[in-house]
Amino acid sequence: MVKVTGPFEIVPGIPPKRNVRIYEPAFFAERADSASAVDRPLLLLFDGQNVFDDAPSFAGGWHAHRAVDRLAKTVVPPVVVGVDHGHEHRIEELSPFSFGGREARLEGFLNWITSWLLPKLRREHGLTSDPRRVIVGGSSMGGLAALYAALRMPAVFGGAIVMSPSLFVGRGAIFEWARKNGGQAASRIYLDAGAREAGGRMLAATERMAEVLGQMGRIDLRFRADPRGEHRESDWRRRLLPALRFHFGTSRR
Repeated sequence: MVKVTGPFEIVPGIPPKRNVRIYEPAFFAERADSASAVDRPLLLLFDGQNVFDDAPSFAGGWHAHRAVDRLAKTVVPPVVVGVDHGHEHRIEELSPFSFGGREARLEGFLNWITSWLLPKLRREHGLTSDPRRVIVGGSSMGGLAALYAALRMPAVFGGAIVMSPSLFVGRGAIFEWARKNGGQAASRIYLDAGAREAGGRMLAATERMAEVLGQMGRIDLRFRADPRGEHRESDWRRRLLPALRFHFGTSRR
């Protein structure tokens, strides 16, 4: 069952507060030994309203809880944490760069996640502190935020699931930023986009980012071009399980 906690303040006294949604796979409940109670892998996803069930989402959920349960046949699945977006503040809080009159607020959002939320979750859910087993992910603006987070904070996030990222933000500022700041530590990046997104322009931009990341010697990159993919939750849901297998291992189920 998905547990909804919160709402929590990101910045004291400044709205909006938001919920955090947590799913612990049944894998852990079925194993009462001490080894399964600590050092659990973590998948942290932006836009938490879309991560699990359809009801909180505008256009259907990812059903991430079902996807991780499919991993549990042969590998240890991650605890999944979905951090809700701030509704009308979503664009700013997921952007590392200012654009179109919108202020970049991702650094503050990441600071709250890394300095307050993750320590709390580790205490309460036995999550690992090994960055190699902590994956951050998202789609669209969340994909951009996940890519930035993994490259910006490799000591916290050892990898990222980057689906249909909004690479156009700040006139494509992420490309030059990644060239200058990426590849500081080993990282695993799953990157994808659909051929039917923005008339093919999103896929072209994502292919360009794959080239940039591929030039960074310490990044383990998996790039997927989805020939029938559109910019929608159902396509990201469909591509989630292969992304999870890249990061956490394969399953026969």
